[in-house]
Amino acid sequence: MKSFRSYLFSYAMVATMILSSFGFLVARPDEGMYTPDQIAKLPLKERGLKIRPEDIYNPKGGGLSEAVVRLSIGCSAEFVSPDGLILTNHHCGYDALVAASTPEKNYGEIGYKANSRADELPAGNNYSIDIPERTEDVTAIVTKGTEGLSGDALAKALTKNAADLKSAEQAKAPAGSTIDIQPVDNGYFYYLYQNHRISDIRIVYAPPKNIGFYGGDPDNFEWTRHDGDFTWMRAYVAPDGKAAPYSPNNVPYKPKKYLTLNIGPKSEGDFVFVLGYPGGTTRYRESQNIEFSQNVNFPFIVNFLSTQSNALQEIGRDDESKRIKLQAEIFELNNSIKAYGGGVEAMKRARVVDQRRAEEAKFAEWVAQNPDRQKRYGTTLSDIDRLYKTNYATAQRDRLLRTLPGLNTPVAQTPMAVFKELVDAVAAVQAKKALSDQKRAEIQQVFAEREPLVERNVLLYFLQALDKLPANQRFDALEALLSGQTGASRREANQAIADSVALKDFNSADSIIALYSMTPAQFNDKYQEIWKIANALIAEQPAIAQRQAAFAAGINPLRIAYMRGMAEMRGTTPYPDANFTQRFTFGNIKGYSPREAVQFSPFTTLKGVLEKDTGIEPFNAPPKLRELQNAHDFGRYGVGDSVPVDFLATLDIIGGNSGSPVLNGYGEQTGIVFDGNYEGLGNDYFFSPDYGRTIAVDIRYVLFITEKFGDAGWILNELTIKGAGKAKAAGI
Repeated sequence: MKSFRSYLFSYAMVATMILSSFGFLVARPDEGMYTPDQIAKLPLKERGLKIRPEDIYNPKGGGLSEAVVRLSIGCSAEFVSPDGLILTNHHCGYDALVAASTPEKNYGEIGYKANSRADELPAGNNYSIDIPERTEDVTAIVTKGTEGLSGDALAKALTKNAADLKSAEQAKAPAGSTIDIQPVDNGYFYYLYQNHRISDIRIVYAPPKNIGFYGGDPDNFEWTRHDGDFTWMRAYVAPDGKAAPYSPNNVPYKPKKYLTLNIGPKSEGDFVFVLGYPGGTTRYRESQNIEFSQNVNFPFIVNFLSTQSNALQEIGRDDESKRIKLQAEIFELNNSIKAYGGGVEAMKRARVVDQRRAEEAKFAEWVAQNPDRQKRYGTTLSDIDRLYKTNYATAQRDRLLRTLPGLNTPVAQTPMAVFKELVDAVAAVQAKKALSDQKRAEIQQVFAEREPLVERNVLLYFLQALDKLPANQRFDALEALLSGQTGASRREANQAIADSVALKDFNSADSIIALYSMTPAQFNDKYQEIWKIANALIAEQPAIAQRQAAFAAGINPLRIAYMRGMAEMRGTTPYPDANFTQRFTFGNIKGYSPREAVQFSPFTTLKGVLEKDTGIEPFNAPPKLRELQNAHDFGRYGVGDSVPVDFLATLDIIGGNSGSPVLNGYGEQTGIVFDGNYEGLGNDYFFSPDYGRTIAVDIRYVLFITEKFGDAGWILNELTIKGAGKAKAAGI
């Protein structure tokens, strides 16, 4: 069973930039996820960059950006050798480890080591990489000739222009390369992306879980961290160099660019930068959107995913094989739960809604001061407010009802697959539609993969959530069924419905298939509650879709005007929201103070790993680590009496950046991004320079674990490693 994460938006961040008199794009301190074509305009030399900006991204080719790839499961990764060796996070390779595991060999727990290239483990069909070849702002091309258009005419013109441009550029692209034109920020920007995909990816070395996810959920998003979150992979192609599915005859890919690693010392204040693929961000949004996310959407996601995670953990406690199978799913769910929950806390702490409202009040005053501004932006804020007041009338109910049946989601991607099949059966019976062979096979597949306890608990959560809606947003069908019932009686009625669906009346494929032979009257007689709820849900979906479409049609042009007006008022040149395409961010190694009288330094070491060690998961360090520490057997990776493990930096990252390389001023990799801190969450809407921090694995720990702990030193023979030396003063 796959998690609900596949149709939740990824967690993310965004910012604004000031256009200085020198023509540089300058963000507030360390804030910004810049597109590659913007790098040359940034004041990087002043901050500490020692190479040329075109050495990072060069539209003619050859920049470091070509070494940084997107992993298909939603992570970043980088080439680090001429033979296609890839470095990314342990949690980014975890699905592949779990998929290849058995009770006898649980690679998710013990890790995996290839002793030669012949032993490298196929990562499976879910893994591929996209190699960037070109990124270009094509806003002017796509919007040409659309001046004065609006509504459907504007949408059709933009769609045609984008399609024509894509077709023309695809015709010129090299064999194996794909062109994509994407609107960003509701069409404020249009970007062209050219990528090359490789689908044969293999695991070379992954440390055991008690290194790769040391500290587990308790340490997730927290500092201090002592996590060796890394995995080595390799890309393979056909002997002729073309991308191809897995074959034992394939050969290592030869990348055009790969990174040099630097194991030299670090100090607080050192300049660093990141190239990676951050997910969707929404930092330019209006205050109403932020308020809805803070008070409704994020809490809903936390509760929904918590229900699913708790059920999966309960299943795993009684079934060891399922515990192994479900461990990656549980990790992903818990990661999202903490991210969204922490986001709510951070947004409230920073009073983001109040700050945005204050900015909008300032904007209104600025518009009122000038007749030309009044013509262009005079009704923008009032029109946005009008749309939201209409939308809010049903927003909480719509959020539940459009998710509950999973009607817009493939069956394999919802934790309520059986309930979805029931709704489909009701629709088919009402329409007198016969059961097709394809549908029969789909139903049988659902029952081959389902988890009844998850189905039951998730459905019960939704029924209870519908009960808690404001009086003017209640779901009439459920209210009618439960009319007159309150308290314990109502709770028991909801439980009976959930039990009927997941555990009793529909616990086999045959029980669903049999519904297709019923008449509407027979269905209603036998399963009255399901019949009425499902019919009401089916009837509600077009209305929900219509409301969403109307809101989107109204808000999209207003958001462009809002973003343009805010930028004009501030004298800014905004950069696009993140959208899982390659971005650049820069900052410095730096600690922070999470609260009064507490100051965190930016470095941790192997000594700290052992200080946390209790012998009980997730703080169960392998004994060999203690032996290496006690013997000071650090190889060339030690500093003083230990080995550096993790570090902090003021880099603006978000989900999707996992696995991104952290590079020094010379463009050499010194770490790998794997997390952000709890106090910096909420960063899909705002960035906090005081609290927001990126957490990275020190490249010295990566190499130490690979060589000294994992006995996989053969991997290092194909790397370019620089920078061995003594630690700087006050550094590590």
